[in-house]
Amino acid sequence: MVNIHAQERVDQKGLRKSVTAGSIGVFVHWFEWAIYAYLASTIAVIFFPEQDATAALLSVFAVFAISFGVRPLGALLFGTLGDRIGRKKTLSIVILSMSAATLVVGLLPTYDAIGIWAPVLLIAARVVQGLAAGGEFGSAAAFLAEYSPRKRRGFGVSWLEFGSLLGFLAASLVVFLLTSVLSEEAILAGGWRIPFLIAVPLGIVGFYIRTKIEDTPEFLSLEQLNNVPQSPVKEVFKRNRKQLLQMSGLEIMMHVTFYVVLVYLLTYQEVVLGFDAGTAALLSTVASIAGLILVPICGAASDRYGRRPVLIIAAVSLIVLAVPLFLVMGSGAAWAGVVGTLGLGIILAIILGVHAAAAAELFPTRTRQTGLSLAYSVTAAIFAGTVPYFLTWLIAETGNTLMPAFYLVIVGIIGLVAVLSMKETKGIDLLQGDDLASVKQ
Repeated sequence: MVNIHAQERVDQKGLRKSVTAGSIGVFVHWFEWAIYAYLASTIAVIFFPEQDATAALLSVFAVFAISFGVRPLGALLFGTLGDRIGRKKTLSIVILSMSAATLVVGLLPTYDAIGIWAPVLLIAARVVQGLAAGGEFGSAAAFLAEYSPRKRRGFGVSWLEFGSLLGFLAASLVVFLLTSVLSEEAILAGGWRIPFLIAVPLGIVGFYIRTKIEDTPEFLSLEQLNNVPQSPVKEVFKRNRKQLLQMSGLEIMMHVTFYVVLVYLLTYQEVVLGFDAGTAALLSTVASIAGLILVPICGAASDRYGRRPVLIIAAVSLIVLAVPLFLVMGSGAAWAGVVGTLGLGIILAIILGVHAAAAAELFPTRTRQTGLSLAYSVTAAIFAGTVPYFLTWLIAETGNTLMPAFYLVIVGIIGLVAVLSMKETKGIDLLQGDDLASVKQ
């Protein structure tokens, strides 16, 4: 007999182990992602030395964009694998692929050593990382949702985004220490490799942890029922189109808010508002630390009050407060930068604390990983990486420095529409009707 409610027996030790296994890959991914972004000017000199400084930097960011562009392909690949062979195996393959590609970047010969093959190999490594990143969120979110006790699912899944914020912060700390200890010449001579090589042992530890866990109770139930899907991508588009659209709206709000607050805001505060680089970096760090504290709290709040109420608060706050917070930020007062940045950081933390659990509960177990991976990666490819360029262009074209705030209002409206169209899913059984009955492929 299939034990449909097996996850209720997950004890505290098992929950901690599953949280670690699910979130460590996200930590490694965002650590490496941020390292590449922070060292972009250095990488430009090393891999594109024959171009002028601007062209070289654009080349580095083009390689960066390629890794975003291939994420939907990774979502198709790893989403399908996760729904066919299980969450555990997919999690292991994803983190191993990501770590191997990061190792390659850290060991790559420079342009001076092998010429054009250096940027070619850099692109190849970033493509592998992009493919793995396309599968990481869906794999980890499905795993954490299915392993967390139903009454604490929001709290359990929220640690996924805790890992992403922690990876972001760890990367900024490592780059800060690197630039403080080593001279610019030493960094160019090989010091730039250190952060990438640091990420590799973390990935190996994550791989080891993931190989020691069992697959989720829900997926094991599907196997016992002989109801594992053979064509999960086809099934998602045939039976779960509404859920796919709902999650896409939710993820558009999350992606744009994330990249505005933690990536673009540094440039905006320096270039548009005239903040010095140190102040902008400090404000970003404050927002990230606030997120680390609030994300699990917001996840737990969604377990008590529901996913919809918490997400509605986040969306309405974005719509109502984005413009006032940007106005305060640009007022010139000493406290204004802190209030504006922290206010946006708190709204982001509310979204991050709940979106993954709410999205995971939208899909049946049969197609959960595929649906999560596709909606997350496609919206990331279209809306995430384009934020800095798009907002810079908008301000230049309109002359209006409040364009980032208006953009946040728009994505807040998109998110609110998506949330209002969703049913409350707090505490639902993740094995749904399609999971318990054979579905025609």
